Amino acid sequence: MTASRRRSHWARVACLTFLPILAAAQSSDTKQNLEACKAGREACDRSKLSAQQSAEVALAVHGRNVANCRNGYASCNHSKLTEPETTALAVANHQRNVSDCNQGISSCDRSKLTPSEARDSSTAEHMRNVADCKDGSGACNHSTLSPSEASAVAAARQQLNASDCKHGTGLCNHSQLTSSETSDVTAAEHQRNARNCENGWDECDHSQLNPLQAKQTAYSEHRRNLAACKDGQETCDYTKLTAPEAKTLADGEHKRNYAACLKGYGYCDPSRLTVEEVRTIRSGN
Repeated sequence: MTASRRRSHWARVACLTFLPILAAAQSSDTKQNLEACKAGREACDRSKLSAQQSAEVALAVHGRNVANCRNGYASCNHSKLTEPETTALAVANHQRNVSDCNQGISSCDRSKLTPSEARDSSTAEHMRNVADCKDGSGACNHSTLSPSEASAVAAARQQLNASDCKHGTGLCNHSQLTSSETSDVTAAEHQRNARNCENGWDECDHSQLNPLQAKQTAYSEHRRNLAACKDGQETCDYTKLTAPEAKTLADGEHKRNYAACLKGYGYCDPSRLTVEEVRTIRSGN
């Protein structure tokens, strides 16, 4: 085979070798361009689209415009909507406005409501006001309440205040409690104070504890302090430990220090070792 034929042969081999790679790269670029056009990105090059791809892009663009119109976005182009889509959009917008009015949302436009819808919206607004008055939240307007509603609101507020006082939450007003409610609230406050003291929580008043509660609180405080000392926490108060507890902790600390010195781990204080321990360590080294 002559040199020119060999070069031609290898050129054809090279083309056949790289052809699939080039085809794959072109396919990837085409796909990426199609996706960019469908998504409306700047990277889209419509001149590279086939007829079928152009149809796919047009469908995607139209669908995105329909969605923008449904969501009330400024990018909505109403002129691009079909007649059925325009009708469906108008219905959806009206239903959304009715819902906004019934829920008291600021975007409500009452001028677009039918007389029946306006009555329903007024009823919903009135019921929200009744609920706000009962809950003590929102902008309660007592002047719009009927006598029966005002009575129900007063009863609800009385119960809410009693519950707030009993659980130590909300805006408790003790002056509004009845005699029986005052008794219940006092008992609840006493139990809550005992629980706070026993658990070491804030708002504990030891002077309000009865002898049994004071004993239980002292026991719990002692157990917490002992645990803190065992864990080496800074809240530990060694002066509150009993003699056996202090000895047990000291023995445990001595063993820990000896082990640290023996193995060369962690903090080791040689000055706290016994003569025999020092001899053992030296002989081991």
